[in-house]
Amino acid sequence: MKQLLVLLAMALLMGSTASAQGLKDAFRDYWRMGMSVNQWEVKAEKEIRNEHDVTGAVSADQTANFPIIVQHFNWLVAENCMKCEVVHPKEGVYDFTLADQFVDKALANGCHVVGHCLIWHSQCAPWFFTDDEGKQVSADVLKKRMKEHIFTILGHFKGRVEAWDVVNEAFEDNGTLRRSKFYEILGEDFIPLAFQYAHEADPTVELYYNDYSMNKAQKVDAVVNFFRPLVQKGLPITAIGMQGHLIFEDTDYVPQYEHAIQAIASLGLKAQFSELDLSALPNPYGFSGANVSDRFQYREELDPYKNGISAEQQQKIDAFWVDLFTMLMKHKDDVLRVGFWCLNDANSWRNDFPVKGRTDYATLFSRDNQPKSTIGKLIDLVAPVSEAPKKSRKK
Repeated sequence: MKQLLVLLAMALLMGSTASAQGLKDAFRDYWRMGMSVNQWEVKAEKEIRNEHDVTGAVSADQTANFPIIVQHFNWLVAENCMKCEVVHPKEGVYDFTLADQFVDKALANGCHVVGHCLIWHSQCAPWFFTDDEGKQVSADVLKKRMKEHIFTILGHFKGRVEAWDVVNEAFEDNGTLRRSKFYEILGEDFIPLAFQYAHEADPTVELYYNDYSMNKAQKVDAVVNFFRPLVQKGLPITAIGMQGHLIFEDTDYVPQYEHAIQAIASLGLKAQFSELDLSALPNPYGFSGANVSDRFQYREELDPYKNGISAEQQQKIDAFWVDLFTMLMKHKDDVLRVGFWCLNDANSWRNDFPVKGRTDYATLFSRDNQPKSTIGKLIDLVAPVSEAPKKSRKK
């Protein structure tokens, strides 16, 4: 009996120790743990405004957020302050104020930084594609602007930012290339050109392609098939990012993403989740993806958890995350990073997307920054962890 009590006490102690760990420590032998950061979290503001129509930030005290972020995550990415419309609002004009504050704070807390993002059709400053008369620029002009944009940004952050989302969301869900202004002017060449310019600007950084709906076989297979000949020719690309803006009503994510990881690995590249969250709310009109221009009208029946989510629903959500991580652990050699988008439910953009004004529960932390039961269940998958991280992967 005494031996049984000792064993029980040891088991309880190990479970308690595992639950006290940060996610980055628990999974350090598996992959990098990432989190997005908004500018109000960097500034630790007590009263904030929703200054951007695609961020979920609400009026709330942000002072506690960053310490929680760095406890659990050590690969950080800015939500908005490194995008073109912020850092390069006009031709020849750069504003790195917010981006520098973010990068400096991340580095001061021992974290790594992923730059997001260099070439993206959305949140791109309008001047990028037009001349002084408002006419669309030529291919040569756009190439010159792309190169100057990429060289200036990577040069500014050289030695401080270790990886970049080079091209973001260049494919439609059906697997065709998006008819963005970049494509309209340059065709598909804008993608390898962007990677070429980024590598020339800083050969030391990791370079990623990033997109949503990568659980869909039609899309991920098209992305992989597009990059395969480029990789074979030596395209400087490190990994392909799968955003992972998930909706709980959709139940086939685990096998779908397993296929995606295996397809990306067939290129000899790592796969990574770059923007994970999980909406607990009903899915309007069978919507999927993360096209920020898509919006649906608010209806009461689409907002069932205004007064709190049920314990039963949270248990189902926990079970989903455990199933997803269990699959990822099987493929850990092919997974570079598991990154989440928005620390807590109050800040999550899912409250306003694709239906503005709903109350969602898409993150790992509650609106008052309390860790959800999900975190303990995920840590329990790998507890106890080894004392030292593997040297083969940058942590």
